[in-house]
Amino acid sequence: MTSTASHKHATTFGSTQPASAQTQAMRVSLWVIQALLAALFVFAGVMKFVTPVEEMTKNTPLPAAFLYFIGVAEVLGGFGLVLPGLFRIREGLTPLAAAGLTIIMVGAVSLSLPLGVSAALVPLVTGLLTAFVAYRRWKFSA
Repeated sequence: MTSTASHKHATTFGSTQPASAQTQAMRVSLWVIQALLAALFVFAGVMKFVTPVEEMTKNTPLPAAFLYFIGVAEVLGGFGLVLPGLFRIREGLTPLAAAGLTIIMVGAVSLSLPLGVSAALVPLVTGLLTAFVAYRRWKFSA
């Protein structure tokens, strides 16, 4: 029986495979991206509740109730990006949260595109990052 104690094991998101430097770098990169996205989405969601309704709805055809729904989804999705991994509970929820936020960003891009490409750039990049997190975390949790 050989000892594997000399091998560093990656245990983040359920993996018990020996961690290579590249895998470890990917995990660290994912955590940084997830933390930044979580901060962005929690902030954006909370802002939907503290901004006056008239101000929030003046440049969009969407009703306030739908914007509040999006705000709740953003806050919950932001928490879903980091809390399962931090507490090591239901870590499979992280890729689902990222996928849900990707869907929200697809909607944001489609609403921003008529205003110009520059208006759609931030939600596009954010959506690509959430899709990347969803894909990589799904792969790591499988």
